[in-house]
Amino acid sequence: MLYFLGQLGDTLSAFNVFRYITFRTAGAVITALFFIFLFGPGMIKALRLRQGRGQPIREDGPQGHLLTKKGTPTMGGLMILSGVVISTLLWANLSNGYVWVVLLVTIGFGAIGFYDDFLKVKRMSHKGFGGKQRLAIEAVIAGVACFAIAQLGEDPFSTSLLFPFVKGLALELGWFFVVFGAFVIVAAGNSVNLTDGLDGLAIVPVMVAAACFGLIAYLVGSVTFSDYLLINYVPGTAELSVVCGALIGAGLGFLWFNAPPAQIFMGDTGSLALGGALGSIAVATKHEIVLAIVGGLFVLETISVIVQVVSFRLTGKRVFRMAPIHHHFEHLGWTESQVVIRFWIIAFVLALIGLSSLKLR
Repeated sequence: MLYFLGQLGDTLSAFNVFRYITFRTAGAVITALFFIFLFGPGMIKALRLRQGRGQPIREDGPQGHLLTKKGTPTMGGLMILSGVVISTLLWANLSNGYVWVVLLVTIGFGAIGFYDDFLKVKRMSHKGFGGKQRLAIEAVIAGVACFAIAQLGEDPFSTSLLFPFVKGLALELGWFFVVFGAFVIVAAGNSVNLTDGLDGLAIVPVMVAAACFGLIAYLVGSVTFSDYLLINYVPGTAELSVVCGALIGAGLGFLWFNAPPAQIFMGDTGSLALGGALGSIAVATKHEIVLAIVGGLFVLETISVIVQVVSFRLTGKRVFRMAPIHHHFEHLGWTESQVVIRFWIIAFVLALIGLSSLKLR
């Protein structure tokens, strides 16, 4: 919305700043952050009153969770979603199709997560929305988004898979790109969802990934920088930096209330939405493989669950003391803060590796 003030720059030079993506990205960070600071306490109070006993805590999990986390309200993702959407609408160029595609996925996945959280709180159990039904709806939303991305893209790479660390290597997927892209988005959403099990564990790696993809989107969407770095130019994607800025600002605001001991959990409302947003940005910028590197912590959490389930079904034995893997380390004696901070460090290192792909070609 404020982007269009830049059109007044021809008359008043002071308005030229609204044309700059870097300025609007910074504005999106600050807006989302202060929105949550202002309205977060009221949202938490309202959710606590409506939910009563808060989010159900796994009885088979670390026993300390039953004492420290019982009664904490969930659906804090509503705070994050509100901050991201309002900030994006305020600062992004709303004539950019990629912005609307990412918002579609973010809001759509957030709605699925909200319904799942609602059922869990209502039933006071971990059984929410049916797994197959949920995945099917996510796949439809992601498929529509990827079809739109393919239409927005320009040849020769609109439906291609690009490889990091290798200059010019691309695999043309044709319309299978829609299936592949939808898988990336759904996988990203559910991977973040699995990671969200400890106070602050998921939100910081999400912000790290958002910062990385904010930079990637800016560089990929720039003719000058993409040519200099020998990466493929994807017109229009630079505007997604503003969306990434909104994700960072909303994440920082949420972390203020989610820092241990958490006043609120993001729930599936937040984790699915954030993961979906990252996945759709990765597909739009043609950096799906880099997302697997930058978001390697989410991949690790997901693999730990898959290995645990497959091993138990085939052999009757568990590989980990508990899955996802962050609970395994708690059972080994790590404190919650040790697990969270060490996993943050892993996320930072993986982000640096992922960003190195921009230059190492």
